[in-house]
Amino acid sequence: VQLQACGGGLVQKGGSLRLSCAASGSIFSINVMGWYRQAPGKQRELVALVTSGGSINYANSVKGRFTISRDNAKSSVYLQMNSLKPEDTAVYLCYADVYSDYEIKSVWGQGTKVTVSS
Repeated sequence: VQLQACGGGLVQKGGSLRLSCAASGSIFSINVMGWYRQAPGKQRELVALVTSGGSINYANSVKGRFTISRDNAKSSVYLQMNSLKPEDTAVYLCYADVYSDYEIKSVWGQGTKVTVSS
């Protein structure tokens, strides 16, 4: 199972970006999908997660600015990021709990870099 993320880039403060992540491979079902981020010199932190049933969890730092959504038919998750701040600069990593080959696997994507300039 692989996760392929895209959509990162350079944006000015206050701007917007939309990240996409698609899962592929031998997938029976996907429970949780979402995004983490890791800034230089900092630990990886949760950004947002969404379950197959639609329950959503956001980090306090992004509530009201970021919106996570999911397309189960496409095994994909999206992150709409608005009102971006320089402190949002990080590598954003896609994550999924996938039921594959009779076991649950925690899968990470390769990351997409987001840079917010001031």
